[in-house]
Amino acid sequence: MSEQQILISDPEKLEQTIEKMRADGPEKLHILADFDKTLTRAVVDGQASPSVIAQLRNNKILGQTNYAEQAHALFNKYYTYETDQKLSFAERSEQMKKWWHEHHELLIKCGLDQESINAVVAKKTLQLRTGTLNFVDILHNNNIPLVIMSAAPAYMIARYLAQEDRLYDNIKIIGNWYIFDANGKMIGVEEPIIHVLNKREITLGDKPEFAEIKKRRNVIVLGDTLEDTDMITGFDYDQLIKIGFYNQPTDENLDKYRETFDIVITGDGNMNYVNELLQKIIS
Repeated sequence: MSEQQILISDPEKLEQTIEKMRADGPEKLHILADFDKTLTRAVVDGQASPSVIAQLRNNKILGQTNYAEQAHALFNKYYTYETDQKLSFAERSEQMKKWWHEHHELLIKCGLDQESINAVVAKKTLQLRTGTLNFVDILHNNNIPLVIMSAAPAYMIARYLAQEDRLYDNIKIIGNWYIFDANGKMIGVEEPIIHVLNKREITLGDKPEFAEIKKRRNVIVLGDTLEDTDMITGFDYDQLIKIGFYNQPTDENLDKYRETFDIVITGDGNMNYVNELLQKIIS
């Protein structure tokens, strides 16, 4: 699956949905997107790109506390549960909850602060997909809300976007917002904590962002895992297009993706097709 392909499950149905969205106009549309490996690349220079949270591990911040070693130990303990589709969803989700809780406790114990996070972001080791900046600009220029729902530290996502001069007012980030004291040191995490498998439990209607999107009942969902489609749970939409980035090196799970998403983009592809789709809807 090294080359990008655009796989459409039902082309006729997709065209009908696009036409309905276009007829309703951009004022009825909002975007619901994951961040890691959705708006960012999954592979960089032949190596798997670390997630936002992994940037803290790999950049060896808090070195005097052995944070990186302890964080890698947690990764080795729990990562299999995140990816193993053979395990029950309930078991995987419970293990993710433990992982996130233990990691947040570790960050607090090791003294994570805003200065350290800003230093990691400034290294620019995270790469957005080609076309992501254009994607964000299209949405901003047409006043279309972009709701990013991520298990990553929301503060870091905001800093990455700000670094690219793209932290627009139409962007809302639903993620794990760290709580900092007056000196910028992490002392907690706002509830509820989001991990990679519980997005179905994070109901949009319970969020402040809901007031801005509740009348925008046409939705495009972007994700890279099957569970990312759970972001739409509880939202009463009219039209929905689900776009999945299939970043896996083999086609073992490709059929599941094609059953779940209306459009699958393989090969760690770019955002060009998504941007063309957007332009078609808002034209």
